[in-house]
Amino acid sequence: MTSKFSPLRPAWSALTTTSAIITPAIVTTAIAVSTLAAPSGALAQEADPQAVITIGSLYEPQNLDNTAGAGQGINEAFNGNVYEGLFVLTDEGDVEPRLVEDYEISEDGLTYTFTLKDGVTFHSGDPLTAADVKSSIERVTAEASASSRKRTLATIESVETPDDRTVVVTLSEPSISLPYNLSYVWIVNDAASDISNSEDGTGPYELQEWRRGSALSMVPFEEYWGEAPDNGGVMFRYFTDATAQNNALLTGGVDIITSIQSPDALSQFTDNPDFTVSEGASTTKELMAFNDRVEPFDDPQVRAALARAVDNGRLLNAIWGDYGTLIGSFVPPTDPWYVDLTHVNAYDPDSAREMLAEAGYPDGFSFTLDTPDYDPHPIVAQFLQNELSKVGVDVQINIITANEWYTKIYQQHDFQATLQEHVNHRDIVFYGNPDFYWGYDNPEVTQLIADSERAESTEQQTEMLTEANRIIAEDAASMWLYLYPQIVVSAANVTGYPVNGLNSQFFVADIEKTQ
Repeated sequence: MTSKFSPLRPAWSALTTTSAIITPAIVTTAIAVSTLAAPSGALAQEADPQAVITIGSLYEPQNLDNTAGAGQGINEAFNGNVYEGLFVLTDEGDVEPRLVEDYEISEDGLTYTFTLKDGVTFHSGDPLTAADVKSSIERVTAEASASSRKRTLATIESVETPDDRTVVVTLSEPSISLPYNLSYVWIVNDAASDISNSEDGTGPYELQEWRRGSALSMVPFEEYWGEAPDNGGVMFRYFTDATAQNNALLTGGVDIITSIQSPDALSQFTDNPDFTVSEGASTTKELMAFNDRVEPFDDPQVRAALARAVDNGRLLNAIWGDYGTLIGSFVPPTDPWYVDLTHVNAYDPDSAREMLAEAGYPDGFSFTLDTPDYDPHPIVAQFLQNELSKVGVDVQINIITANEWYTKIYQQHDFQATLQEHVNHRDIVFYGNPDFYWGYDNPEVTQLIADSERAESTEQQTEMLTEANRIIAEDAASMWLYLYPQIVVSAANVTGYPVNGLNSQFFVADIEKTQ
């Protein structure tokens, strides 16, 4: 897929992706879709068409297992809908109990005792037990797990199950974020051996059918322990082209688009009484990640010089017009440790040239930028190529697929620099992991992030992570280009959908459609 670059107005001819990163939002790939027939079964044949919600999305999962690099799309479709955790991160950013009835923390902060809700069953009919919770936590922390949250659960020393409703988690050291981190752990029936193409969760919906490259349909689970959904089922329709997705909404082929991808597309729906445009809070960051292990990107001065050479404001305007936000670091405003750091290594090409000369590169240098093949990355890559050429840095753009990105960049760390979008909430912790794909290794930051988990209060945790955020920005650990806007568009008769983009989750149970 290619896009013609314009410094003023990009062409949006091919959009897919995912989070891009990071598992569980790692990278998605979508198979081309032409015409879509509704899946067979109850959703298509028995439900009232007015009660079925059709959602247009560019983020098809690679598989259905969020510990196996399934991508942003699996969070969007399954998180809170098909699978539930002991806790849930709400659309407002609060952490609330979900499958937990109650819990206690020992005085030393090392033991959490969870009492599970009674009467919860999996879609297969098996009852929820403590053994399921134990095996689900161990799925995420297993050596083979690709979950980006695995490291945040590394303090778990043991998980014990004294009875079917009690789970005792013992930690090697206190972890103030344990309930938050457990919201990323889907509780899966321990009898389910392979969930890459099937599921067995406790959520309000069960999977009906997944047609790769086309659609994924879910129907209400009749034995759900909580409140029944307000609709008769949900179908995610997958597109590899944003224009086709927008046309589907305009013509009634879908009821909602979970995230509009360009201001050009948005103009079709604003001031049109047939549609509702809602802007929420995003956690999706577009960045150029350096491989901080290799020259010259192991030098913070070089990284800072490149950051000063790029006019992020002009880039954001070229991509998003009046939408989106400049943030100056990896931390979006929805995180408690956000501070405005846009002044750090702000646009200053003269300073960039001086810093490059001081670092030993008076004539610049050349590097390869591995770029995912879906928009906006090729457009962003060409913008960066143009900007950096002005300070003598030659950027060779290497277009790769989402699957290649996952293998080459995320797994093998075989790159100099890359573009990616990261969707996760509170993910500054990745900069405290020197083994993460970008290889940032500042012992002070690593210690601050580790110590923040042992904090005695959320205020102390926030203070530590705010300081870590400042250091990471001053080190120019990556080049944070902009924060995506989060814009959901629906038909005017559709209500009850979430509007924030926290971790790309999209709770569907409250969505309903009127005549």
